Amino acid sequence: MTNDQSNPNSINPKQKYDLEERTANFAEDIIDFAKKLPQNAITRSLITQLVKAGTSIGANYSEADEANSKKDFVNKIAIAKKETKETKYWLRIITHTFPQFKDEAKKLWKEAQELNLILAAIIRSSNTKKK
Repeated sequence: MTNDQSNPNSINPKQKYDLEERTANFAEDIIDFAKKLPQNAITRSLITQLVKAGTSIGANYSEADEANSKKDFVNKIAIAKKETKETKYWLRIITHTFPQFKDEAKKLWKEAQELNLILAAIIRSSNTKKK
């Protein structure tokens, strides 16, 4: 994961928590991972699906930040949450296809799971606030 002190975009635990930055870092990590994977007629579509899902999490979260209504906000967060599940699915399939990348895929899977839990909490919190 991107958490290098020399990287100005890395997450520093002492800095204010920034989910937009965290999802962008995750997207970058997914892209970097995808670049390492061997491509052929079968794997090309798997890699494309992983990159689409993994980068869509942050894109939808960013859109939620600019939502016009609470309903629109919750909808965009829900889409981002769905993309975390899809990302985990593609990581599983890629791990099956490329067992040698299991350890790196597992780290990405765990981050996708954490993002899923955070987004679920945002949805729950938004749905329990007075309308």
